[in-house]
Amino acid sequence: MGSVWGNALKISIFGESHGNGIGVVLDGFPAGVPFDEDFILSEMARRAPGKNKQSTARSEADRPRILSGVYQGFSAGTPICAAIENTDTRSGDYKDFTSQPRPGHADFTGSVRYHGFNDPRGGGHFSGRLTAPLTFAGALCKLFLRSKGITVGSHIQSIAQIQDTPFDDVALTAGTLEALRKQPYPIQNPRAEAAMLAAIEEARLDGDSVGGVIECAALGLPAGLGSPMLDTVEGRLASLLFSVPAVKGLEFGAGFGFAGLRGSHANDPFYRDADGAVRTETNNNGGVLGGISSGMPLLFRAAIKPTPSISHPQETLNLQTGAVEPFAVKGRHDPCIVTRAAPVVEAACAVALTDLYLEGYGYARTE
Repeated sequence: MGSVWGNALKISIFGESHGNGIGVVLDGFPAGVPFDEDFILSEMARRAPGKNKQSTARSEADRPRILSGVYQGFSAGTPICAAIENTDTRSGDYKDFTSQPRPGHADFTGSVRYHGFNDPRGGGHFSGRLTAPLTFAGALCKLFLRSKGITVGSHIQSIAQIQDTPFDDVALTAGTLEALRKQPYPIQNPRAEAAMLAAIEEARLDGDSVGGVIECAALGLPAGLGSPMLDTVEGRLASLLFSVPAVKGLEFGAGFGFAGLRGSHANDPFYRDADGAVRTETNNNGGVLGGISSGMPLLFRAAIKPTPSISHPQETLNLQTGAVEPFAVKGRHDPCIVTRAAPVVEAACAVALTDLYLEGYGYARTE
């Protein structure tokens, strides 16, 4: 089933962008994890639309309603179901897309896959709106990982080729990740932030959009997670990260940079730190060796494509007449979704790592 993912922890995401609501079911989530509502709502707010000019004008509260699986402030160990109501929809903006598929969208492929019976409004089940329940699931998983000493965080590495200061892949701290989480724009270099926002505004005024890269890290991950060769750490993360509609590329550690290195520069030499733990002097492999976590910071980057919904003039095929015609997307859309993608990328990472952790260590209580 295309909307169910996981082994020890299974998540199922349901709903459509302009339906009554969207939501998620988590099956296998451990009992006894404190349900920190303030933290969960703050994570939802990081992704929510309608907060600034860099975001769509669609305004949704994105407040999850817990239907099951939480009792007296703790996870009960039974399936957790959360529903999020859709309240600000304008379905009329999407009435022509079955005959005139939008460039860069799943209007055509979705119609072929589901024989025309899928809900096309706002992108339906293929919409970025479905990342809201994924963010909720990720927030819960962050709470579980926190109880194990594991922190997940990210920053905007680039927008429109404007680069932020990259993470230190050896000495990155949980304090740095927490500080970035609280920023409206998780960027380390203020000068890069100003340039990025200017590039987004320029694209917005032109009816266009820009993409970028999210750099994500997980600290405190123990060595030994992952099951090569078909169930590796990279493979599990990738399978969930590529469910995020805008993600079109991934690299771990040095990634594609490995192609230009010699082995003597690419390898990460081992040593023991002052506490006797096995570490590596460098972290070109991003905390993964042979598909198994090494105990070093897990580090990867996700490429986010420019928002395909743009008012800039384009052309598309009219499936009814067979003619290629001028086309412009109406409605409310983000000139850059990178600014809202950081919590979504983190959420996918947290869910995948929780599944890997539960596989490796079982369902021990979180005390």
